[in-house]
Formats: sequence, structure tokens, C-alpha cells
Amino acid sequence: MQSLTRTLSSFRLNPAQSNLARILTRTMLTPANKPIMLYTAPTPNGRKVSIFLEELRAAYGLDYDVTRIDISKNTQKEPWFIALNPNGRIPALLDNGFSIFESAAILLHLAKEYDTRHTFAFDPVDPAQSRDWSEMLQWMFFAHGGIGPMQGQANHFVLFAPEDIPYAKKRYQDETKRLYGVLEIRLAERDWLAGPGRGTYSIADMNVFPWVSVHPYCGIESLDEWPGVKAWIERITARPGVQAGLTVP
Repeated sequence: MQSLTRTLSSFRLNPAQSNLARILTRTMLTPANKPIMLYTAPTPNGRKVSIFLEELRAAYGLDYDVTRIDISKNTQKEPWFIALNPNGRIPALLDNGFSIFESAAILLHLAKEYDTRHTFAFDPVDPAQSRDWSEMLQWMFFAHGGIGPMQGQANHFVLFAPEDIPYAKKRYQDETKRLYGVLEIRLAERDWLAGPGRGTYSIADMNVFPWVSVHPYCGIESLDEWPGVKAWIERITARPGVQAGLTVP
């Protein structure tokens, strides 16, 4: 909390911004009863964290607060938010005064601090689970470095680009489809991305599900080409924690 306050005070703020910083320091960064504050928006990266928080709520009774960030107004670029996340992107998490950014890093932080029974993440110090932990990380990094950026670009050129650029749309749609094919290789005879046997539902699945579940936005109308992926999406969507997380904020 003190480090965040110092960061806020380091900005040269106009009077209105200074007042906002004081309000933020006094209220938004110090929720009265709930140690966790999630700053988010209804995007795939935001949904990853809200889904995990709702799964933790169901499993452990973990409670948290939410502040919705209006990315259409570039709220995430304002000085108070940059103090939370220098990259100016959602989501960001404040846990007892400690700020965490990057969605996959937030998932790993929450798993370390709150998933004490290793319900949603494997135990890296247990020799029996160390390889499962590695598999989980591999699939998280695969999604974080592949599906998220590539499908995000496909979404942009299909929905938001000010001009129609067929080459860009095809490039990113084709790469997104290739990455779905990688998921299909993994899920053709498995239920979940990581874990022994048919796998165990984990943050590896939560980390990529919100992207694949909105495939129509990038122009991929159906998952029929990837039946294992389609069945995996249906399994995840049926979970009550996932359904709750998809309503946040």
C-alpha cells in the first residue's frame, strides 16, 4: 500500500487528478472487508481472473471486490491505474496492498496464495505433481503468447479496423485456427489441458477458455473442425463458477 501511494505521489497531477489519487488511496485501494480488489472489464483477459475468483469463492469462500474499468474511455491509461499496472491494461489485482498485473501472473498469484488444497493448480514442490505443474505452465504460456495475441489481432481486424484489410484478417484468422489445432491435438483424448490421465481442470484451462469461447468475434463461426476443443468448451461452460465469473464485472 505504501509503495503504491508513493507511486501515485510521483506523478505530476493536476488538481482533479490529485483529488482522484487521494480518493483512490483512501477507498479503492483499501477495501474495508475484502482484501482483494479486481480492476477489470468484460474481455477475455478480464474473464480469466473473474472465473478463477468465482471458482475460489465456491471452493474456499474467498470474497473480493470489483472495480469496472471503462476501456472505451481509456480509464486504464489514467495515472492512478498506471500506478497499479505500468502497462495500462486490464486486468489488475490489488491483494492486501500488493498489486499484480498480467492475467496469467494474477492466476498464478491467486493459486499460490489461496488455492491451499491445490484444487485448481498443481503443487510444484510435490514430486508427484511437479511434472503436472510444468505441463500447466506450458499450456498457460502457450495461450498467453499465442492464442491471446493472435486471436486478439484477428478480433481487431474483423471488428474494429477502420479499413478492410483482407490480408490481415486472413493472416490472424489462419494463425488462430492453427493454434486451435494445437489445442485439438492435446484435447482429442483428454478432458483438460494439464494433469495425469485425462487431465484435471486447472488454471491452464481457465487461462485460454475465455478466448476460445468468443471465437465468432474473430470470424471463426464454428468449432466443428476441432471436436475435442468444442467438447472442452462445453465442459468448462457448464461449471457454475465459470458461469458466475462470466457475469463479472
